[in-house]
Amino acid sequence: MKPKTLYEKHIDSHTVRTLDDKGHVLLYIDRQVINEYTSPQAFSGLRDAGRRVWRPETSLAVVDHVNPTAPLRTRQMPDAGGARQVSYLAENCAEFGIELFDILDKRQGIEHVVAPEQGFILPGMVIAAGDSHTTTYGALGAFGFGIGTSEIEHLLATQTLVYKRLKTMRVTVNGELNQGITAKDVVMAMVAKIGAAGATGYAIEFCGPGIDMLSVEGRMTICNMAVEAGARGAFMAPDDKVFAYLKDKPRAPKGQQWQEAADAWRHLHSDADAVFDCEVSLDAQDIAPMVSWGTSPDQALAISGQVPDPLTEPDASRRKDLQRALNYMGLRAGQALNSIEISHAFIGSCTNARIEDLRAAAVVVRGKKVAPTVRAMIVPGSSQVRAQAEEEGLAEVFIEAGFEWRQSGCSMCLAMNDDVLAPGDRCASSTNRNFEGRQGAGARTHLMSPAMVAAAAICGHLTDVREVKGEHHASV
Repeated sequence: MKPKTLYEKHIDSHTVRTLDDKGHVLLYIDRQVINEYTSPQAFSGLRDAGRRVWRPETSLAVVDHVNPTAPLRTRQMPDAGGARQVSYLAENCAEFGIELFDILDKRQGIEHVVAPEQGFILPGMVIAAGDSHTTTYGALGAFGFGIGTSEIEHLLATQTLVYKRLKTMRVTVNGELNQGITAKDVVMAMVAKIGAAGATGYAIEFCGPGIDMLSVEGRMTICNMAVEAGARGAFMAPDDKVFAYLKDKPRAPKGQQWQEAADAWRHLHSDADAVFDCEVSLDAQDIAPMVSWGTSPDQALAISGQVPDPLTEPDASRRKDLQRALNYMGLRAGQALNSIEISHAFIGSCTNARIEDLRAAAVVVRGKKVAPTVRAMIVPGSSQVRAQAEEEGLAEVFIEAGFEWRQSGCSMCLAMNDDVLAPGDRCASSTNRNFEGRQGAGARTHLMSPAMVAAAAICGHLTDVREVKGEHHASV
Protein backbone atom coordinates (compact mmCIF):
# COMPACT_ATOMS: atom_id res chain seq x y z
CA MET A 1 0.00 0.00 0.00
CA LYS A 2 1.28 3.45 -0.94
CA PRO A 3 2.45 5.48 2.07
CA LYS A 4 0.14 8.39 2.83
CA THR A 5 0.44 11.85 4.28
CA LEU A 6 -1.89 12.89 7.09
CA TYR A 7 -3.80 15.05 4.61
CA GLU A 8 -4.34 12.11 2.29
CA LYS A 9 -5.58 9.99 5.19
CA HIS A 10 -8.14 12.62 6.14
CA ILE A 11 -9.43 13.03 2.60
CA ASP A 12 -9.50 9.29 1.83
CA SER A 13 -11.40 8.51 5.04
CA HIS A 14 -14.04 11.12 4.23
CA THR A 15 -14.48 10.54 0.50
CA VAL A 16 -18.03 9.43 -0.29
CA ARG A 17 -17.38 9.13 -4.02
CA THR A 18 -14.66 9.94 -6.53
CA LEU A 19 -16.18 12.28 -9.11
CA ASP A 20 -13.52 12.39 -11.83
CA ASP A 21 -9.85 11.78 -12.58
CA LYS A 22 -8.90 15.39 -11.85
CA GLY A 23 -9.02 15.10 -8.06
CA HIS A 24 -12.65 16.02 -7.43
CA VAL A 25 -14.44 14.01 -4.76
CA LEU A 26 -17.67 14.21 -2.80
CA LEU A 27 -16.35 14.84 0.68
CA TYR A 28 -18.20 14.11 3.93
CA ILE A 29 -17.93 16.93 6.48
CA ASP A 30 -18.08 16.08 10.19
CA ARG A 31 -18.72 19.52 11.66
CA GLN A 32 -19.50 23.08 10.62
CA VAL A 33 -19.18 26.34 12.57
CA ILE A 34 -21.52 29.13 11.46
CA ASN A 35 -21.31 32.88 12.03
CA GLU A 36 -23.74 35.73 11.47
CA TYR A 37 -21.76 37.29 8.63
CA THR A 38 -21.28 34.51 6.07
CA SER A 39 -24.44 32.43 6.65
CA PRO A 40 -27.52 34.58 5.86
CA GLN A 41 -27.73 33.81 2.14
CA ALA A 42 -27.19 30.11 2.80
CA PHE A 43 -30.20 29.92 5.10
CA SER A 44 -32.28 32.02 2.72
CA GLY A 45 -31.38 29.60 -0.08
CA LEU A 46 -32.47 26.61 2.00
CA ARG A 47 -35.75 28.30 2.84
CA ASP A 48 -36.43 29.28 -0.78
CA ALA A 49 -35.78 25.72 -1.93
CA GLY A 50 -37.88 24.17 0.83
CA ARG A 51 -34.92 22.21 2.18
CA ARG A 52 -34.05 21.33 5.77
CA VAL A 53 -30.67 21.02 7.47
CA TRP A 54 -29.82 17.34 7.24
CA ARG A 55 -27.79 16.98 10.48
CA PRO A 56 -28.28 20.13 12.57
CA GLU A 57 -26.44 18.61 15.54
CA THR A 58 -23.19 18.79 13.56
CA SER A 59 -23.35 22.60 13.33
CA LEU A 60 -22.58 25.20 15.97
CA ALA A 61 -23.43 28.87 15.45
CA VAL A 62 -21.74 31.86 17.07
CA VAL A 63 -22.01 35.64 16.92
CA ASP A 64 -18.54 37.12 16.50
CA HIS A 65 -17.93 39.35 13.45
CA VAL A 66 -20.27 42.33 13.81
CA ASN A 67 -20.99 42.52 17.53
CA PRO A 68 -19.63 45.45 19.59
CA THR A 69 -16.96 44.66 22.17
CA ALA A 70 -17.64 47.54 24.57
CA PRO A 71 -16.81 46.62 28.19
CA LEU A 72 -20.50 46.52 29.14
CA ARG A 73 -22.20 43.93 26.94
CA THR A 74 -25.82 44.34 25.91
CA ARG A 75 -27.95 43.19 23.00
CA GLN A 76 -28.08 46.74 21.69
CA MET A 77 -26.07 47.27 18.52
CA PRO A 78 -25.33 50.68 17.00
CA ASP A 79 -25.37 49.36 13.44
CA ALA A 80 -28.78 48.37 12.07
CA GLY A 81 -27.29 46.07 9.44
CA GLY A 82 -25.22 44.19 12.00
CA ALA A 83 -28.17 43.96 14.34
CA ARG A 84 -30.23 42.38 11.57
CA GLN A 85 -27.49 39.85 10.83
CA VAL A 86 -27.45 38.82 14.48
CA SER A 87 -31.24 38.56 14.77
CA TYR A 88 -31.48 36.68 11.46
CA LEU A 89 -28.93 34.13 12.67
CA ALA A 90 -31.04 33.59 15.79
CA GLU A 91 -34.17 33.12 13.66
CA ASN A 92 -32.42 30.67 11.36
CA CYS A 93 -30.95 28.63 14.19
CA ALA A 94 -34.34 28.40 15.89
CA GLU A 95 -36.09 27.34 12.68
CA PHE A 96 -33.48 24.82 11.55
CA GLY A 97 -32.59 23.40 14.97
CA ILE A 98 -28.97 24.60 15.23
CA GLU A 99 -27.35 25.43 18.56
CA LEU A 100 -26.43 29.11 18.90
CA PHE A 101 -24.01 30.89 21.22
CA ASP A 102 -25.68 34.31 21.10
CA ILE A 103 -24.21 37.63 22.24
CA LEU A 104 -25.06 37.19 25.94
CA ASP A 105 -24.16 33.49 26.10
CA LYS A 106 -21.28 32.89 28.51
CA ARG A 107 -19.69 30.68 25.82
CA GLN A 108 -19.84 33.37 23.10
CA GLY A 109 -16.70 34.29 21.24
CA ILE A 110 -14.74 34.06 18.00
CA GLU A 111 -15.65 30.82 16.26
CA HIS A 112 -12.07 29.55 15.96
CA VAL A 113 -11.51 30.08 19.69
CA VAL A 114 -14.89 28.81 20.84
CA ALA A 115 -15.03 25.57 18.84
CA PRO A 116 -11.73 24.14 20.21
CA GLU A 117 -12.36 25.26 23.78
CA GLN A 118 -15.72 23.48 23.72
CA GLY A 119 -14.19 20.24 22.39
CA PHE A 120 -16.37 20.59 19.30
CA ILE A 121 -13.30 19.89 17.12
CA LEU A 122 -11.57 16.53 17.54
CA PRO A 123 -8.63 14.81 15.80
CA GLY A 124 -9.46 13.08 12.56
CA MET A 125 -12.46 15.28 11.79
CA VAL A 126 -13.01 17.29 8.63
CA ILE A 127 -14.54 20.70 9.27
CA ALA A 128 -15.71 23.36 6.83
CA ALA A 129 -16.90 26.86 7.66
CA GLY A 130 -17.50 30.21 6.02
CA ASP A 131 -14.23 31.70 7.18
CA SER A 132 -10.79 31.18 5.66
CA HIS A 133 -9.14 30.76 9.07
CA THR A 134 -10.97 27.48 9.66
CA THR A 135 -7.49 26.04 9.06
CA THR A 136 -6.91 26.77 12.78
CA TYR A 137 -8.33 23.35 13.65
CA GLY A 138 -5.37 21.57 12.08
CA ALA A 139 -3.55 22.14 15.37
CA LEU A 140 -5.81 19.47 16.86
CA GLY A 141 -5.13 16.93 14.13
CA ALA A 142 -8.34 17.82 12.29
CA PHE A 143 -8.64 19.21 8.76
CA GLY A 144 -10.44 22.54 8.47
CA PHE A 145 -10.96 24.76 5.46
CA GLY A 146 -12.97 27.82 4.51
CA ILE A 147 -15.93 27.74 2.11
CA GLY A 148 -18.25 30.21 0.38
CA THR A 149 -21.91 30.93 1.03
CA SER A 150 -23.25 28.60 -1.68
CA GLU A 151 -21.11 25.82 -0.25
CA ILE A 152 -22.47 26.52 3.24
CA GLU A 153 -25.96 25.98 1.88
CA HIS A 154 -24.94 22.72 0.17
CA LEU A 155 -23.21 21.51 3.33
CA LEU A 156 -26.21 22.28 5.54
CA ALA A 157 -28.49 20.37 3.18
CA THR A 158 -26.30 17.34 2.47
CA GLN A 159 -23.40 17.19 4.95
CA THR A 160 -21.09 16.94 1.92
CA LEU A 161 -19.14 19.17 -0.44
CA VAL A 162 -17.67 18.79 -3.89
CA TYR A 163 -13.98 19.10 -3.13
CA LYS A 164 -10.77 19.10 -5.13
CA ARG A 165 -7.74 17.45 -3.61
CA LEU A 166 -4.80 19.68 -2.79
CA LYS A 167 -1.09 19.13 -3.22
CA THR A 168 0.90 18.49 -0.04
CA MET A 169 3.63 20.59 1.53
CA ARG A 170 5.68 19.77 4.60
CA VAL A 171 7.15 22.63 6.61
CA THR A 172 9.79 21.44 9.07
CA VAL A 173 11.01 23.72 11.85
CA ASN A 174 14.39 22.30 12.81
CA GLY A 175 15.96 22.90 16.22
CA GLU A 176 14.50 24.62 19.26
CA LEU A 177 13.16 28.16 19.36
CA ASN A 178 15.17 30.74 21.24
CA GLN A 179 13.72 32.27 24.35
CA GLY A 180 11.19 34.99 23.57
CA ILE A 181 10.29 33.58 20.15
CA THR A 182 6.62 32.75 19.72
CA ALA A 183 4.41 30.74 17.40
CA LYS A 184 3.44 34.01 15.68
CA ASP A 185 7.09 34.65 14.86
CA VAL A 186 7.41 31.15 13.39
CA VAL A 187 4.44 31.46 11.06
CA MET A 188 5.29 35.02 10.05
CA ALA A 189 8.82 33.87 9.20
CA MET A 190 7.37 31.03 7.14
CA VAL A 191 4.97 33.31 5.23
CA ALA A 192 7.78 35.82 4.59
CA LYS A 193 9.99 33.03 3.27
CA ILE A 194 7.62 31.39 0.80
CA GLY A 195 5.44 34.40 -0.04
CA ALA A 196 1.74 35.21 0.11
CA ALA A 197 1.05 32.73 -2.70
CA GLY A 198 3.77 30.23 -1.84
CA ALA A 199 1.33 27.60 -0.56
CA THR A 200 -1.50 28.21 -3.03
CA GLY A 201 -3.03 24.86 -3.94
CA TYR A 202 -1.39 23.10 -0.98
CA ALA A 203 -2.26 21.66 2.39
CA ILE A 204 0.64 22.21 4.79
CA GLU A 205 1.79 19.77 7.45
CA PHE A 206 3.99 21.40 10.10
CA CYS A 207 6.49 19.27 11.99
CA GLY A 208 9.90 19.27 13.65
CA PRO A 209 11.26 20.08 17.11
CA GLY A 210 10.32 23.75 16.76
CA ILE A 211 6.67 22.74 16.38
CA ASP A 212 6.69 19.98 18.97
CA MET A 213 7.80 22.38 21.71
CA LEU A 214 4.85 24.73 21.13
CA SER A 215 1.65 24.66 23.14
CA VAL A 216 -1.58 23.64 21.44
CA GLU A 217 -2.67 27.27 21.46
CA GLY A 218 0.58 28.27 19.77
CA ARG A 219 0.02 25.61 17.14
CA MET A 220 -3.43 27.08 16.48
CA THR A 221 -1.76 30.39 15.71
CA ILE A 222 0.43 28.72 13.10
CA CYS A 223 -2.37 26.77 11.43
CA ASN A 224 -4.54 29.90 11.49
CA MET A 225 -2.00 32.04 9.64
CA ALA A 226 -0.96 29.37 7.13
CA VAL A 227 -3.80 30.85 5.05
CA GLU A 228 -1.70 33.98 4.60
CA ALA A 229 0.70 31.95 2.45
CA GLY A 230 -2.22 30.77 0.32
CA ALA A 231 -2.71 27.37 1.99
CA ARG A 232 -6.21 25.89 2.10
CA GLY A 233 -5.36 23.52 4.91
CA ALA A 234 -2.78 23.19 7.68
CA PHE A 235 -2.00 20.30 10.01
CA MET A 236 0.00 19.03 12.90
CA ALA A 237 -0.18 15.38 13.91
CA PRO A 238 -1.99 15.17 17.27
CA ASP A 239 0.18 14.26 20.26
CA ASP A 240 -0.06 14.02 24.05
CA LYS A 241 -0.30 17.82 24.32
CA VAL A 242 -3.39 17.76 22.11
CA PHE A 243 -4.95 14.91 24.08
CA ALA A 244 -4.33 16.74 27.38
CA TYR A 245 -5.84 19.91 25.92
CA LEU A 246 -9.00 18.09 24.80
CA LYS A 247 -9.54 15.61 27.62
CA ASP A 248 -11.72 17.72 29.90
CA LYS A 249 -13.39 19.85 27.26
CA PRO A 250 -17.22 19.86 27.55
CA ARG A 251 -17.89 18.03 24.29
CA ALA A 252 -14.93 15.66 24.24
CA PRO A 253 -15.63 11.93 24.66
CA LYS A 254 -15.79 10.68 28.25
CA GLY A 255 -14.77 7.49 30.06
CA GLN A 256 -14.18 4.44 27.89
CA GLN A 257 -15.10 6.39 24.77
CA TRP A 258 -12.28 8.82 25.51
CA GLN A 259 -9.73 6.04 25.82
CA GLU A 260 -10.87 4.38 22.61
CA ALA A 261 -10.79 7.69 20.77
CA ALA A 262 -7.33 8.61 22.06
CA ASP A 263 -5.98 5.20 21.03
CA ALA A 264 -7.33 5.75 17.52
CA TRP A 265 -6.01 9.31 17.31
CA ARG A 266 -2.45 8.13 17.92
CA HIS A 267 -2.49 6.69 14.40
CA LEU A 268 -3.20 10.09 12.88
CA HIS A 269 0.16 10.95 11.38
CA SER A 270 1.88 10.80 8.04
CA ASP A 271 3.53 7.52 7.22
CA ALA A 272 7.28 7.57 7.74
CA ASP A 273 8.05 7.23 4.04
CA ALA A 274 5.18 9.39 2.75
CA VAL A 275 6.20 11.71 -0.08
CA PHE A 276 5.17 15.38 -0.09
CA ASP A 277 4.86 17.46 -3.24
CA CYS A 278 6.92 20.23 -1.66
CA GLU A 279 9.33 20.48 1.27
CA VAL A 280 10.18 23.69 3.17
CA SER A 281 12.48 23.96 6.17
CA LEU A 282 13.12 26.67 8.73
CA ASP A 283 15.94 26.82 11.25
CA ALA A 284 14.43 27.71 14.63
CA GLN A 285 17.64 29.41 15.69
CA ASP A 286 17.29 31.90 12.83
CA ILE A 287 13.79 33.05 13.80
CA ALA A 288 13.60 36.42 15.55
CA PRO A 289 10.64 38.50 16.75
CA MET A 290 8.81 39.44 13.55
CA VAL A 291 6.82 42.50 12.48
CA SER A 292 5.15 43.33 9.20
CA TRP A 293 6.05 46.59 7.49
CA GLY A 294 3.83 46.49 4.40
CA THR A 295 0.30 45.63 3.29
CA SER A 296 0.63 41.87 2.89
CA PRO A 297 1.54 39.36 5.62
CA ASP A 298 4.62 38.27 3.67
CA GLN A 299 5.99 41.81 3.82
CA ALA A 300 7.54 41.17 7.21
CA LEU A 301 10.99 41.18 8.76
CA ALA A 302 12.76 40.69 12.07
CA ILE A 303 12.25 43.68 14.36
CA SER A 304 15.97 44.44 14.05
CA GLY A 305 15.56 45.04 10.31
CA GLN A 306 14.91 48.05 8.14
CA VAL A 307 12.13 48.94 5.72
CA PRO A 308 13.29 47.57 2.34
CA ASP A 309 14.13 49.77 -0.63
CA PRO A 310 11.95 48.97 -3.66
CA LEU A 311 14.75 50.15 -5.96
CA THR A 312 16.80 47.09 -5.00
CA GLU A 313 14.07 44.73 -6.25
CA PRO A 314 14.90 43.52 -9.79
CA ASP A 315 11.38 42.31 -10.63
CA ALA A 316 9.33 45.25 -11.96
CA SER A 317 5.96 43.96 -10.76
CA ARG A 318 7.23 43.21 -7.28
CA ARG A 319 9.05 46.55 -7.18
CA LYS A 320 5.75 48.29 -7.91
CA ASP A 321 4.03 46.35 -5.11
CA LEU A 322 6.74 47.27 -2.63
CA GLN A 323 6.52 50.95 -3.55
CA ARG A 324 2.73 50.93 -3.24
CA ALA A 325 3.00 49.32 0.22
CA LEU A 326 5.61 51.86 1.29
CA ASN A 327 3.41 54.73 0.14
CA TYR A 328 0.29 53.39 1.86
CA MET A 329 2.13 52.70 5.10
CA GLY A 330 3.77 56.14 5.13
CA LEU A 331 7.26 54.70 5.59
CA ARG A 332 10.59 55.38 3.94
CA ALA A 333 13.14 52.93 2.64
CA GLY A 334 15.89 52.18 5.14
CA GLN A 335 13.82 53.24 8.15
CA ALA A 336 14.55 51.13 11.22
CA LEU A 337 11.50 49.07 12.10
CA ASN A 338 12.00 49.69 15.81
CA SER A 339 11.70 53.44 15.21
CA ILE A 340 8.15 53.29 13.84
CA GLU A 341 5.76 55.08 16.19
CA ILE A 342 2.23 53.78 16.70
CA SER A 343 -1.07 55.36 17.71
CA HIS A 344 -2.91 52.14 18.57
CA ALA A 345 -2.18 48.70 19.98
CA PHE A 346 -4.62 45.81 19.54
CA ILE A 347 -4.46 42.35 21.10
CA GLY A 348 -7.22 40.10 19.82
CA SER A 349 -8.47 37.97 16.88
CA CYS A 350 -8.76 34.25 16.16
CA THR A 351 -4.99 34.24 15.69
CA ASN A 352 -3.87 35.49 19.09
CA ALA A 353 -6.55 36.06 21.75
CA ARG A 354 -6.45 32.86 23.78
CA ILE A 355 -5.52 32.68 27.45
CA GLU A 356 -1.84 31.94 26.79
CA ASP A 357 -1.64 35.01 24.54
CA LEU A 358 -3.05 37.19 27.29
CA ARG A 359 -0.69 35.70 29.85
CA ALA A 360 2.29 36.49 27.61
CA ALA A 361 1.12 40.08 27.14
CA ALA A 362 0.54 40.51 30.88
CA VAL A 363 4.13 39.55 31.61
CA VAL A 364 5.29 42.44 29.45
CA VAL A 365 2.99 45.15 30.82
CA ARG A 366 2.90 44.26 34.51
CA GLY A 367 3.88 47.32 36.53
CA LYS A 368 4.17 49.55 33.44
CA LYS A 369 1.97 52.10 31.69
CA VAL A 370 0.79 52.40 28.12
CA ALA A 371 2.52 55.28 26.33
CA PRO A 372 0.39 58.47 26.51
CA THR A 373 0.22 58.67 22.70
CA VAL A 374 -1.23 55.14 22.33
CA ARG A 375 -4.75 53.79 22.62
CA ALA A 376 -4.39 50.14 23.65
CA MET A 377 -7.16 47.53 23.55
CA ILE A 378 -7.43 43.89 24.57
CA VAL A 379 -10.32 41.85 23.18
CA PRO A 380 -10.33 38.26 24.48
CA GLY A 381 -11.09 35.55 21.96
CA SER A 382 -14.09 34.28 23.90
CA SER A 383 -16.21 35.08 26.92
CA GLN A 384 -14.64 32.10 28.67
CA VAL A 385 -11.13 33.40 27.97
CA ARG A 386 -12.22 36.76 29.35
CA ALA A 387 -13.59 35.18 32.53
CA GLN A 388 -10.45 33.10 33.01
CA ALA A 389 -8.22 36.14 32.53
CA GLU A 390 -10.20 37.98 35.18
CA GLU A 391 -9.92 35.04 37.58
CA GLU A 392 -6.14 34.95 37.06
CA GLY A 393 -5.79 38.69 37.67
CA LEU A 394 -4.67 39.44 34.13
CA ALA A 395 -7.47 41.90 33.47
CA GLU A 396 -6.38 43.96 36.47
CA VAL A 397 -2.82 44.06 35.12
CA PHE A 398 -4.02 45.33 31.76
CA ILE A 399 -6.43 47.89 33.20
CA GLU A 400 -3.80 49.29 35.58
CA ALA A 401 -1.40 49.62 32.65
CA GLY A 402 -3.97 51.62 30.68
CA PHE A 403 -5.38 49.01 28.29
CA GLU A 404 -9.08 48.93 27.50
CA TRP A 405 -10.45 45.58 28.70
CA ARG A 406 -13.25 44.65 26.33
CA GLN A 407 -15.75 41.89 25.56
CA SER A 408 -15.01 39.10 23.09
CA GLY A 409 -15.44 39.26 19.32
CA CYS A 410 -13.54 39.74 16.08
CA SER A 411 -13.34 43.46 16.87
CA MET A 412 -10.52 45.39 15.25
CA CYS A 413 -9.24 42.44 13.26
CA LEU A 414 -11.49 43.74 10.49
CA ALA A 415 -13.51 46.91 10.09
CA MET A 416 -16.89 45.19 10.37
CA ASN A 417 -18.01 46.55 13.73
CA ASP A 418 -17.53 49.76 15.69
CA ASP A 419 -13.88 49.01 16.55
CA VAL A 420 -12.41 50.82 13.55
CA LEU A 421 -9.23 52.82 13.01
CA ALA A 422 -9.28 56.26 11.38
CA PRO A 423 -7.26 57.15 8.26
CA GLY A 424 -3.60 57.50 9.16
CA ASP A 425 -3.86 55.60 12.44
CA ARG A 426 -0.99 53.13 12.91
CA CYS A 427 -1.67 49.98 14.88
CA ALA A 428 0.54 47.29 16.37
CA SER A 429 -1.78 44.31 16.00
CA SER A 430 -1.83 40.62 16.93
CA THR A 431 -4.18 39.90 14.02
CA ASN A 432 -3.56 37.92 10.84
CA ARG A 433 -3.91 40.43 7.99
CA ASN A 434 -2.47 43.84 7.26
CA PHE A 435 -4.25 44.53 3.96
CA GLU A 436 -5.07 48.10 2.95
CA GLY A 437 -8.17 49.17 4.88
CA ARG A 438 -8.39 45.93 6.85
CA GLN A 439 -8.73 47.77 10.18
CA GLY A 440 -10.32 50.86 8.68
CA ALA A 441 -10.01 52.96 5.52
CA GLY A 442 -6.53 54.45 5.36
CA ALA A 443 -5.42 52.70 8.57
CA ARG A 444 -1.95 51.15 8.81
CA THR A 445 -1.44 47.76 10.44
CA HIS A 446 1.73 46.10 11.70
CA LEU A 447 1.35 42.40 12.52
CA MET A 448 3.23 40.82 15.44
CA SER A 449 2.81 38.59 18.48
CA PRO A 450 0.72 39.67 21.50
CA ALA A 451 3.89 40.14 23.55
CA MET A 452 5.33 42.37 20.84
CA VAL A 453 2.09 44.39 20.70
CA ALA A 454 2.29 44.83 24.47
CA ALA A 455 5.88 46.05 24.22
CA ALA A 456 4.94 48.50 21.46
CA ALA A 457 2.05 49.83 23.54
CA ILE A 458 4.37 50.52 26.46
CA CYS A 459 7.15 52.09 24.38
CA GLY A 460 4.97 53.95 21.89
CA HIS A 461 6.82 52.44 18.94
CA LEU A 462 7.63 49.02 17.51
CA THR A 463 10.25 47.38 19.67
CA ASP A 464 11.92 44.06 20.41
CA VAL A 465 10.01 42.61 23.34
CA ARG A 466 13.22 40.98 24.59
CA GLU A 467 14.63 44.45 25.25
CA VAL A 468 11.76 45.65 27.43
CA LYS A 469 13.60 46.30 30.68
CA GLY A 470 13.19 43.98 33.63
CA GLU A 471 11.12 41.24 32.01
CA HIS A 472 11.83 37.62 31.15
CA HIS A 473 9.91 36.03 28.31
CA ALA A 474 9.40 32.38 27.51
CA SER A 475 8.42 30.91 24.17
CA VAL A 476 4.69 30.62 23.50
